[in-house]
Amino acid sequence: MSIELLILGMMLVTFIPRYLPFALAGRIQLPARVKSALDFVPIAVLTAIIVQVTLVRNGSVELSLSNFHLPAVLSAAAVAHFTRHLFGAIGVGLMVYAALRIFMGG
Repeated sequence: MSIELLILGMMLVTFIPRYLPFALAGRIQLPARVKSALDFVPIAVLTAIIVQVTLVRNGSVELSLSNFHLPAVLSAAAVAHFTRHLFGAIGVGLMVYAALRIFMGG
């Protein structure tokens, strides 16, 4: 299989599912429950990515003190919950992670 054909196939597989909702937006009316459920898709996807990156190390769940990602994510989540400030949460998470890497080794 040629590399150009492979790239074209990947482009179509990526483009079509993203284009169809826009192409069919005026023709198909989704029920209110479906629209409401679709609002949670980005949150669910980001949560799945963050939990996997935070907890899984070398193919297994790591809840030890050497996993600096866990306290960083928990502190960022606390800041996000109490302040509702995205950049503050990101900043706190990065600072906690950096401080743990610097002072506890790694």
